[in-house]
Amino acid sequence: MPGVLTPRRQADSIGHVPPRPAHVLLLTTDLQVGGVPLHLHRLARGLKHRGWQVSVACLAGWGPVADRIAADGIVVEAFGAEGPRDLRCLDRLARCLRRRRPDLLHSLLFHANMAARLVGAAAGLPARRIVCEIQTVEIERRWHLTLDNLTCRLCAVQVVNSLGVLEHLSRNAHLPRGRLRLIHGGVDATGLGSAKPLSRKLLGAERDDLLWVWVGRLDPVKGLEVLIQAMSSHLADLPVRLLLVGEGPLGPLLKKTISQSRLDNRVLLLGRRDDVPDILATADAFVLPSRTEGFPNALLEAMAAGLPCVASDVAGCQELVEHDRTGLLVPPGDPDALGAAMADVSRNPQLRERLGRAARLRILENFTLEACLSRYMLLYARLLDPEYTTHGWSQELRSRLPDDEGRGTVNR
Repeated sequence: MPGVLTPRRQADSIGHVPPRPAHVLLLTTDLQVGGVPLHLHRLARGLKHRGWQVSVACLAGWGPVADRIAADGIVVEAFGAEGPRDLRCLDRLARCLRRRRPDLLHSLLFHANMAARLVGAAAGLPARRIVCEIQTVEIERRWHLTLDNLTCRLCAVQVVNSLGVLEHLSRNAHLPRGRLRLIHGGVDATGLGSAKPLSRKLLGAERDDLLWVWVGRLDPVKGLEVLIQAMSSHLADLPVRLLLVGEGPLGPLLKKTISQSRLDNRVLLLGRRDDVPDILATADAFVLPSRTEGFPNALLEAMAAGLPCVASDVAGCQELVEHDRTGLLVPPGDPDALGAAMADVSRNPQLRERLGRAARLRILENFTLEACLSRYMLLYARLLDPEYTTHGWSQELRSRLPDDEGRGTVNR
């Protein structure tokens, strides 16, 4: 590619800014606080630090994660879509692609994927330079699966973040496995391990409380009504408090449910927070009662922070938690099983210590940010140069590259 740093030279330039790095534009639906935007932020920052040129765009308006990305010196554009039927964002995306002329377009989430596929070719970007990514299992919106199937050939490859999502798309969207590439998420476990605990009193808890924490979007799929039932029926006699960190459409109803259950002083809604690592460092245990998950970032971060975790026995969680070794798994939608597991963890400090230590070790050995970034960089390099192999990587980078996963072909 004239004037563009080739993948071979790109790999050998890791650690400093090359003269003309390959340009990756990361596109997502919105940049509100959530698992996918936060993952995109980690990806953008990691690529930038490793010598790639990175820019970010979203179909919706400016969000809190856009501020964080821009603070890292990465160009961010928000196209201002006011809903899924606001098609003005497609014209803005086309103009952005013509102006920025990225070497690769990597989209995340359904609406961004559709926009990338439909607009990319019109803006002069061939399918072999478009990467789409799905990180969620959507059960209700079957029309998403139909459109995914009809348009999948308009991109080179579809990245998934868990075996559960891979199986879901293969079985329900009928996508050929050869078009799916598995790249698990990763976190900076070192940074999470060094976070500073906060004052419990400032969080609304007492010093001797056993502090459970949940982090995410207040959404029906997260199973929070089951968590409230478990708190009411199984933890009422224990000195336990629960912190709920996040915002979302379920907020008003959840607040009413907490009040009706007489748990106002024991279940604390903290809203959106920018100090989640410090909250995790303050907590004693983590819970995730979701109905479905892709590859839950919140659980990943809690395990990296060394917290004992109780999670739903669903795809995604199953890839992170080995029951009774690195955490506890319970059937989704079962408040009795959830409450019993939380009560066991609450009563048993030795169990908390054992599960928390094993959880952190699992992340350090399998799901680091470095391993995740290496997989993305290898995929990008292969798309930029179809003949490219791992032999093109520097010896130092090859030593850190994990075994290839989700083996499949990409469209040329």
